[in-house]
Amino acid sequence: MPSPGLLVLFGSQTGTAQDVSERLGREARRRRLDCRVQALDSYSVVNLISEPLVIFVCATAGQGDPPDNMKNFWRFIFRKNLPPTSLCQMDFAVLGLGDSSYAKFNFVAKKLHRRLLQLGGSALLPACLGDDQHELGPDAAIDPWLHDLWEKVLGLYPVPPDLGVIPPGVPLPSKFTLRFLPEAPKMCSEEQHVAGADPPGPPSEQQPFLAPMVTNQRVTSPSHFQDVRLIEFDITGSGLSFAAGDVVLIRPQNQASHVQQFCQVLGLDPDQYFTLLPREPGVPCPTQLPQPCSVRHLVSHYLDVASVPRRSFFELLACLSPHELEREKLLQFSAPQDYLLDLIPPIRPRAFSIASSLLAHPSRLQILVAVVHYRTRLKEPRRGLCSSWLASLDPGRGSVQVPLWVRPGSLTFPETPDTPVIMVGPGTGVAPFRAAVQERVARGQTGNFLFFGCRWRDRDFYWESEWLELERKGCLTLFTAFSREQERKAYVQHRLRELGPLVWDLLDRRGAYFYLAGNAKGMPADVSEALTSVFQEEGGLSGPDAANYLARLQRTMRFQSETWA
Repeated sequence: MPSPGLLVLFGSQTGTAQDVSERLGREARRRRLDCRVQALDSYSVVNLISEPLVIFVCATAGQGDPPDNMKNFWRFIFRKNLPPTSLCQMDFAVLGLGDSSYAKFNFVAKKLHRRLLQLGGSALLPACLGDDQHELGPDAAIDPWLHDLWEKVLGLYPVPPDLGVIPPGVPLPSKFTLRFLPEAPKMCSEEQHVAGADPPGPPSEQQPFLAPMVTNQRVTSPSHFQDVRLIEFDITGSGLSFAAGDVVLIRPQNQASHVQQFCQVLGLDPDQYFTLLPREPGVPCPTQLPQPCSVRHLVSHYLDVASVPRRSFFELLACLSPHELEREKLLQFSAPQDYLLDLIPPIRPRAFSIASSLLAHPSRLQILVAVVHYRTRLKEPRRGLCSSWLASLDPGRGSVQVPLWVRPGSLTFPETPDTPVIMVGPGTGVAPFRAAVQERVARGQTGNFLFFGCRWRDRDFYWESEWLELERKGCLTLFTAFSREQERKAYVQHRLRELGPLVWDLLDRRGAYFYLAGNAKGMPADVSEALTSVFQEEGGLSGPDAANYLARLQRTMRFQSETWA
């Protein structure tokens, strides 16, 4: 393939930016461009000065933070001593992934785009701002942007006329080849891989801690439509530490029935072993897979076989059709098994707000998990992979260990003893606030105001007795909204309006911090609208001034939110 090569660098928190980057890599290869795809923190950033063409794909986490795997890059690129001509040889483009329900929508992409211009880089086109909240998802912005990007790139580096663009119906070579072994290895590489050596630092994605599950308790009544679990892990000797607002990441496994069904459909022997060989130099094998590896381990621990298929799945599958007319084409390529890792995405870790404080529960970590289960047009109901797997584990029947690690969350709480906090957490959104209340009470911090909302007092009022006991002791002020217990539905935003004088007094006169956590659909906008109404009615502000007041709270981190789809 001709040079120069295209470099795609991604900063990803949940895996979406990595998926988009791999799509860019595939589209580049179809245009005969040599392409490398790397996480930002695995790339030696000093080499940027000699890169002619770079696409940055970056998500924005929490309150406008860069994802974990680009934080080192972020610190370097914003060094004040970098010359303004550092990147004068570079053509670049920035593709952002964000959520417009957050105040700092695509903040990382916007700021990176500006910084690359400051360092002398030439932007091929304006930054792409993908939005999770769009009805078509981020693709609504990405698709037209990519069309324009390739026009620009091919204008600079045309496809050689004797080669041409590889058409969509022709599959690209697989990333890896699977070399099957005639017999199982004498030593079980998988057990060695899971146990591993003692990690050099705290648990991480590469070396998670196998935490014993202590309890797995349903906390909604049997008559409630949703199964919600309070799950506790023993983290003794793990080296894990966390504060209120932090999150735990868990890598789930596929159900045994799904593993069996998948192997049957593809005619795979789950007990057969293989080694994985990259087709191109410099492409690493997945660190989560032992070498050699059994098909059973690959399917149960690595391939997300129950995931909703991505667009790339259908594009590649169309190329690999076993239809009679396609068989001749297939002979040019290796066995379809080689495409398993191209067709099916890896299992991504799932993040949960930590619902306990080490000050209240030493050596323990608790999470509140809503078990995802819903019907579609498909015959079998869809189930959340991680929540269903966790719910199926029963520590009462024997030892259960779950691979996990911790990272900082997007919520941070004031350390001053007399700064009040207003926490709005409907449903499972209350989880991080339980950790915060436990932590603040243990430290003697007062002024804890909690707005909790659910459907029914007697069905899904999480930690009711705990809140009431704290209220009795004078450690907490609790406000509740039970939406289905009266003719007209009442939500947390209605309680905020009713208590407008108190909310205004806490925020404007006592310097309170305001926190919001829960479902991203509708609720954050409703709460923001309720707050601006309070600012107008109680503070006497005009509409624009009330909006500016809220924006100032967000800018100074006195309004923080953590929401999820």
